[in-house]
Amino acid sequence: MSRWVPCSREKFIRRLRKIGFTGEFHGTKHDYMVYGHHRLTIPNDDEYSVKKLRMMIKEIETLFKRKISADEWNNL
Repeated sequence: MSRWVPCSREKFIRRLRKIGFTGEFHGTKHDYMVYGHHRLTIPNDDEYSVKKLRMMIKEIETLFKRKISADEWNNL
């Protein structure tokens, strides 16, 4: 079983595209990606800590109504 590791912004965006998000659209303060009618704000940091990554993945889990394991995320 894998563990959560920090992730670069570019890698995070690539993984979101693999699971069906579109964009990276530019907002006023932050960029965002879209899945259906849902917007996910993408912070401007170059790398996301595990804490920030888990916070964003929890939002994705709520949208998909299922858990995303570290193994599944790392294999995207």
